Amino acid sequence: MATVKAVMGNLTVAERQVLTAVNSGASSLSLVGSGFIVICYLLFKELRKFSFKLVFYLALSDMCCSFFSIIGDPSKGFFCYAQGYATHFFCLASFLWTTAIAFTLHRTVVRHKTDVEDLEPMFHLYVWGTSGVMTVIRSIANNHEHLSRLGTWCWAQTGHTGKVVHFITFYAPLWGAILFNGVTYFQVIRMLNNATRMAVGMSERSYQPDPRSDMKALNRWGYYPLILIGSWFFGTINRIHDVVEPGHKIFWLSVLDVGMAQLMGLFNSIAYGLNSSVRRAIYERLDLLPEWAQRWLPKCSRLRGQHQDSELVPLKIQDQQ
Repeated sequence: MATVKAVMGNLTVAERQVLTAVNSGASSLSLVGSGFIVICYLLFKELRKFSFKLVFYLALSDMCCSFFSIIGDPSKGFFCYAQGYATHFFCLASFLWTTAIAFTLHRTVVRHKTDVEDLEPMFHLYVWGTSGVMTVIRSIANNHEHLSRLGTWCWAQTGHTGKVVHFITFYAPLWGAILFNGVTYFQVIRMLNNATRMAVGMSERSYQPDPRSDMKALNRWGYYPLILIGSWFFGTINRIHDVVEPGHKIFWLSVLDVGMAQLMGLFNSIAYGLNSSVRRAIYERLDLLPEWAQRWLPKCSRLRGQHQDSELVPLKIQDQQ
């Protein structure tokens, strides 16, 4: 979560109001998107598999991060600190859960291990423990102050030491997660590309894999690391600019910083959560509606009986070898 002092700085009152509106709007979209994934997981029993359970934890972190970003301006004291630190904690947890998902996929596809479900307690310790430690470390270096004029945000005022600690406790884990996810998904996609080519060369005419389904799945995985980059690229540039020129704020950069960062939950819910399994579960429930109500549904809902474009389609190729 961006430090308010770093983002708002010397901006005018009107510019701060724009940033507050951007923050509230983007956070609301992320809250709706991540909340939808959480509700689907709780309502649809067929989604309660280990792979989607990790997506549920990711969506839950995004939902909490978005909620604490838009709850308003707490009056003072404990509630002010709770808002700031809860936002920092859950935003950290969000991108740490993406690394757990990447690790699970890599361990299953590349290393051919089947023990990933046994690692769930370690995932919880890693994500919640790291988020908690980073949040506590940052709190030690902050000079706490309630900033009532900043509207939506309530965060800690930081000097030079606070900025350094902010980089260490947030942006260092963030870009470490981006690097890890990028390398992991590159290895997974390369592995599946090789498996696809081998399957095509060895298969008989009776088995012809659909390259469009395979490429769709591979392309979807390729988007995952880009979500974190797109969400936090402008925030990183803004923090670096604030260190180099602390007295000069760039309004458009601050808008992109706040808007893209708060849209992370929406991006995650679309990329990770809104997959074929979720869509199929929703379409099956729509079949229970009266016929007159189904006429009002969009045409895309009629595609529910067609072939499932699962993200794990390439895994079937390996089973055919």
